[in-house]
Amino acid sequence: MAAKLLDKINCAILLELQKNGRLSYSELGRRVGLSTPAVAERVRRLEDAGVLVGYRARVDPAALGYGVTALIEVATPPHRYEEMLEFAKRTEAVRECYFVTGEASFVAKVVVPSVRDLQALIQQMGRYGNTRTSVVLSQPVLKEVFEVAPTP
Repeated sequence: MAAKLLDKINCAILLELQKNGRLSYSELGRRVGLSTPAVAERVRRLEDAGVLVGYRARVDPAALGYGVTALIEVATPPHRYEEMLEFAKRTEAVRECYFVTGEASFVAKVVVPSVRDLQALIQQMGRYGNTRTSVVLSQPVLKEVFEVAPTP
C-alpha cells in the first residue's frame, strides 16, 4: 500500500518534511504546488500508511552534558537476549540498540557524561556477555534526509 503512495508529489512532501517537520500545511503546499487541504490529506495518508512515523526535534547530547558517545558491542548468549534487551530499554544512556549478525549479538549506541560513566556502563553490560567498545571521536557523516524516489 505504501508503494502506491510514492508518487512525485508525495516524495516531494516527504523530502520537505524531513528537512523541516514544523512546516505548516500552507507552506508545505506552496513548496509542492498543492492547496492546503490537498497537502493535509496527503500527509494524513502517508501517516496512516506508516510512511511518516513521527516528527521530532534533534537535541545535541553534548550540549546537555553527555560529552561521550560510544558504540558497545555485546556478545550475548541466546538465553540472555531478553535480559539484555530489557537492560537496554530501561537504561537512559542507551540511545539505540541493534540486534546484529557477526561476533556480537547487539550493538548499542550510548551517550554518557564521562569516560568514568562509560566504564560503569560497560561493566553493567558485561553481565550480559563479552563487550567491545568504540568511543566515537566525531561524526563526519550524518544523513537525516532519506531520498525517496517515486514508484513506477
